[in-house]
Amino acid sequence: MRPPHPANVDAAVERIRAVLGPAGCLEAAADVAPYLVDLRGLYHGATPLVACPASTNDVAAVVAICHDLGVGVVPHGGNTSYCGGATPHEGGDEIVLSLRRMNRVREVDADNFSITVDAGCLLADVRSAAEAAGRLFPLSLGSEGSCQIGGNLSTNAGGLNALRYGVARDLVLGLEVVLADGRVIDGLTSLRKDNTGYDLRHLFIGAEGTLGVITAASLKLFPLPRTVETAFIAVPHLDAAVKLLGQLRAATGDAVTSFEFLPRIAIELVTHHIPGVGDPLERPYEAYVLCEVSTPRDDLALRALLESALEQAMANDLVLDAVLAESLAQRDGLWKLRESVPEAQRAEGASIKHDVSVPVAALPRFYAEAQAAVLALVPTGRLVGYGHVGDGNLHFNVSVPMGGDAGEFLARAPAIHEAVHGIVRRYRGSISAEHGIGRLKREALAQHKGAVELDVMRALKDALDPKGILNPGKVLPDPEPGP
Repeated sequence: MRPPHPANVDAAVERIRAVLGPAGCLEAAADVAPYLVDLRGLYHGATPLVACPASTNDVAAVVAICHDLGVGVVPHGGNTSYCGGATPHEGGDEIVLSLRRMNRVREVDADNFSITVDAGCLLADVRSAAEAAGRLFPLSLGSEGSCQIGGNLSTNAGGLNALRYGVARDLVLGLEVVLADGRVIDGLTSLRKDNTGYDLRHLFIGAEGTLGVITAASLKLFPLPRTVETAFIAVPHLDAAVKLLGQLRAATGDAVTSFEFLPRIAIELVTHHIPGVGDPLERPYEAYVLCEVSTPRDDLALRALLESALEQAMANDLVLDAVLAESLAQRDGLWKLRESVPEAQRAEGASIKHDVSVPVAALPRFYAEAQAAVLALVPTGRLVGYGHVGDGNLHFNVSVPMGGDAGEFLARAPAIHEAVHGIVRRYRGSISAEHGIGRLKREALAQHKGAVELDVMRALKDALDPKGILNPGKVLPDPEPGP
């Protein structure tokens, strides 16, 4: 639960000013405003101060002050959260802690295939630093030019390459974390094997700043791909896409890096709203896959291997048509088509979003059941279900009906969420595959997690943050009232 409104929030602001100085404090309304609204505009908060520390010691000092005075601290990264996880509450009694000034690449160790960075580094900058050393940091998101690595780890981001390399959690070797009382865990190891007790890093990855503030991370690197082939493929339906995935993984020796599903409506929205993006195929189809295979070798046979696999899939009625990128510009255009779907859907109007995952083999059944359930509630709603089929993650969204009233449509959101999440639970899936829980899904979490799991989560929160100052009112639902 959120701590009570502290009478001494002003005292906290005064002490933080003394520690950080003018360069580390944002207080003018225009400067603070960008930190008060989440990306989707769902939450509008307030704060007396945005603290912008420049070092781990600064973070520790700010958090220690807030712990001493019982003032809430809201860690803030690139503000790309879909769930309001980095937005302060409306009462104005919480300090926002921005890590934007902590943006150093501390070390790139090419021989160890590791990189150590501050939490405020943009994901794109981490990837660029790795590439400059001849290495790959594989986490790739549409928002990588604005999201920060600390936020990526705090939400356990997934992204476009999770099929091949795993999600954010799988890419972490060590963490530096500031605890609720200001103490610092220095766990910036770059070891691959370490069995010395509990592996504490996994407590903080995906915890959204509720157990500690990630200030730096040691991350895994990989060989840079030297041969990359990208195909845009028309398939008859999602079931065919799932079967095609298995065949391509086998045919290429598991060289499939990305495998993204797109329904026809996604193509139409993007080509309508996003300038310079065209339909890759000559005629429309019901469903598509954007697939990429890669190898760190100079492998002239990879393209022929992919073409042969697609020809065989076409003979088996799994593929209707396909085009392979002939240039880097064409490859970039195909990826722009995929990555522009969220922007295009926003431009189209109101939408009800779900970030869900189920076992890959269950995706077609889930999709059919969830589609039927949604259309029973909003018969003219437009389903835009797309995403990372390779790892079972769909962004199962519904756009407002053509000419429909946005307010009336959004009023159906609770019923739609309940229907979709109920089907997810039947498949033992997740209601948040890669975007976190934040403020938006904390009550839904109570339905999704068992009582014992929630008890353990609350025990961890009580142990690490007994005053409840770290990102108050996020992730964990309030406990049920006693008899």
